Amino acid sequence: CPGHLIQAAVARLRTGFGSDDVIVRIALRNADHVCQTFGPDGQVAVGGHPEVEVALVELYRATGERRYLDQAQLFLDRRGHGLLGDWEFGREYFQDATPIREETVARGHAVRALYLMAGAIDAAMERGDTELLEIVRAQYDRTLARRTYITGGMGSRHEGEAFGEDFELPADRSYCETCAGIASVMVAWRLLLATGETSYADVIERTLYNVVATSPSAEGCSFFYANPLQVRVPGQESTPNELSMRSGSSLRAAWFEVSCCPTNIARTLASLGGASVTRSTQDPASLFIHLLSAMQIRTQVPTDDGEQELVVSLETDYPVSGRLTLRVEQAPSCPVSVSVRVPAWTWSGARLDGAEVSGGYAVVSGVLSAGETHVLELDMSPRLTVPDPRIDAVRGCVAVERGPLVLCAESVDLPEGMSLDEIALVPGAAPAIADDGAVVVPARRVPEAARRWPYSEAGSHQGCEEGGDQPAEVFDLP
Repeated sequence: CPGHLIQAAVARLRTGFGSDDVIVRIALRNADHVCQTFGPDGQVAVGGHPEVEVALVELYRATGERRYLDQAQLFLDRRGHGLLGDWEFGREYFQDATPIREETVARGHAVRALYLMAGAIDAAMERGDTELLEIVRAQYDRTLARRTYITGGMGSRHEGEAFGEDFELPADRSYCETCAGIASVMVAWRLLLATGETSYADVIERTLYNVVATSPSAEGCSFFYANPLQVRVPGQESTPNELSMRSGSSLRAAWFEVSCCPTNIARTLASLGGASVTRSTQDPASLFIHLLSAMQIRTQVPTDDGEQELVVSLETDYPVSGRLTLRVEQAPSCPVSVSVRVPAWTWSGARLDGAEVSGGYAVVSGVLSAGETHVLELDMSPRLTVPDPRIDAVRGCVAVERGPLVLCAESVDLPEGMSLDEIALVPGAAPAIADDGAVVVPARRVPEAARRWPYSEAGSHQGCEEGGDQPAEVFDLP
């Protein structure tokens, strides 16, 4: 794929390699060939999988060559006019059914749709096209509000690896391809930079923890291609040296017939350092920490006496706990500002140095001194989350969340002889944190054998044997 090749070259250019680097040389020749072949006087065509648009804009940023930006915009303008013809899953599969300026929500193949959004945002920002930016932003916002799982995963249909209709979000049939999660992070990151709205950073964090990071095994030798939220039967072990169907097993596999996810995960994780912190373009003395993790930041701050170094560290074991310590190691003589994101789920329970914080960032500002520390405390109490009632597949269900994590009830954690289908939460009971850090949820058991019929009159207990509703020991979600 030319897009990934070009992005690899951009990464080389940004890390100090020059135009004589072999990967850079090959990618530049490839990009020039794309522009010559598919430019204004070339073939009127688009690629089957949007991605080259993002890469061409990135290459423009790295080289300053305007033709790469213009070619990206040309590809975007050609989309949605049926140039790729008809297809088994419809023109939406290739993002070729509706021009991007006329679309209202993500449709069709999830990864393709989100990559196209990312490319459109990049082109809009570089060309000053505020109209296109707002169109794509509205598409993504509607997709978040109506077509996104609680984990941040996207894509509810196995057929076509596609988005479903609004609120079509079945837990047991969720596709949620790992690459779609990565693509959503790409879009949210660009909108965070374009708008400054912390809600997009919240989406990034949720998706990273609950889709991207959970895909590979701890050993890094197997991965999830699809990420269902509910599995009804035990998964099957895969054979390490054989291909697995991309959605044919509920367990991680060493190699799927399409294995785009591992390399995509690798490049995403490798780039998180650059996505964690940004500096204001209006005020170079203002830093913003978007992703909460242990880190050290070194940057130069302009002063009246020339540039001086600012060094701060963030010490934390988040999301195990919600305590983050900002430590100033070296400070310039001028005022600076360091803003640490406060996730939306803790806005009512966040404190900076003991004072309540409201809004999206906790701000430390002024003339700082080496050695001073500031402590941000986030309320990490577990919480029960209910779905929009229009998501009919999970109506009447609750999810258990703690911090950015969506927790999972697993059969191996239940008391012996109890199945997940028998679990009902105790009405009015709240989840709590045990001494060992596990989240404990009071529950009751409704034995399967007590249900003679899966339907009953509203407000009645018809269908259960007398005494079938029994208290159960609490179960935990580690």
